[in-house]
Amino acid sequence: MLNFAIQTAREAGNVLLEKFGRITSITKKGDINLVTEADLASEALIIERIKSYQPRHAILAEESGEAIVIGGDTKWKWIIDPLDGTTNYAHGYPCFCVTIALEHDGEIVVGVTFDPTRNEMFAAEKGGGATLNSKPISVSAETKLSDSLIVTGFPYNFRDKPNFERAFTEFLLRSRGVRRDGSAAIDMAYVACGRFEGFWEEGLHPWDVAAGKLLIEEAGGTISYYDGSEFSIYSPPICASNGGVHEQMLEVLR
Repeated sequence: MLNFAIQTAREAGNVLLEKFGRITSITKKGDINLVTEADLASEALIIERIKSYQPRHAILAEESGEAIVIGGDTKWKWIIDPLDGTTNYAHGYPCFCVTIALEHDGEIVVGVTFDPTRNEMFAAEKGGGATLNSKPISVSAETKLSDSLIVTGFPYNFRDKPNFERAFTEFLLRSRGVRRDGSAAIDMAYVACGRFEGFWEEGLHPWDVAAGKLLIEEAGGTISYYDGSEFSIYSPPICASNGGVHEQMLEVLR
């Protein structure tokens, strides 16, 4: 399953690269969120590959901007985002990826995130650890928030979320720095490989975080809700970290 997900993500990423900088069709799903022809082409490829490989498996996709489940056997469910970072992509900003996860009986067992611009393939299998381009990765060993680099994403309705502004300001003051790259899947992959110590965000969807959750856990990190309770990919918000600064992050977010 893992090798299939890796191959499929790479093929979909190549589709994105071929169209990068040459997009002619952009539509909106809401006031801000975008859909490009590349989203649709990448998604079509992934769905076709899954249907050919495991035709009885269900697929949770964001087809044409609408969340749908394809197929009937939800015991096995592929959770896909054919282009995470669409706004970046549409503006020619090279921070985007393909991310694919496989859920079995409610547990993520396979997760891959492929960044085609850097040719970086993050992959994990339940119980098998996490890798970057086939080499094992682990989270940062940092234990001080003050020496940590933190990353987040802005919810589309952040103007209506005063707690986000408060938390963002607190992290700026308490950490070494805060980044906002525009791709939650890449953000989580970077936590898994130690480039960031922590990540938090509100308003995400299952396809944004499914692969990243497994990557971080298999790399030795920690994921929870803001109150420290167990996290579900189906219900935001999320706090993810290397584990060493997790409680310090929760102090800010509570």
